[in-house]
Amino acid sequence: MSDNQQFDPTATSIFGMTPVTEDAEEAPVALSARDREAVEALPAGSALLIVQRGPNTGARFLLDPEVTNAGRSPKADIFLDDVTVSRKHCQFIASGGGHIVRDSGSLNGTYVNRERVDSVELHPGDEVQIGKYRLTYQPSTKHA
Repeated sequence: MSDNQQFDPTATSIFGMTPVTEDAEEAPVALSARDREAVEALPAGSALLIVQRGPNTGARFLLDPEVTNAGRSPKADIFLDDVTVSRKHCQFIASGGGHIVRDSGSLNGTYVNRERVDSVELHPGDEVQIGKYRLTYQPSTKHA
């Protein structure tokens, strides 16, 4: 403390912490060469969800059928084994050559690009957050 400051025993001081700003958000993870090859090989109308952060980082999930269910239930098409994920968390629905993600009334919500959503159309590179999992949406580059 400098000589011109008075000590206040009721004040709270925080040392060593920096404020969190929007600039401090984690940068998006770039696709690896293997992931790019996998996306290029996808048939028209399908997509990959690639786990970028959280358990199973690097795992890939194929969105191919009309509806793909994601959740903590072992019966889910995309099984995400973590307590932050609801048993029936969300659905990925094929729509017009792309996909829509629809929350299934999950406790912790489904987020796209850090915004909580009920249902939204996905775009290439969108980040979908399901509990601790952060996945990027990579649709096929081929057209039907």
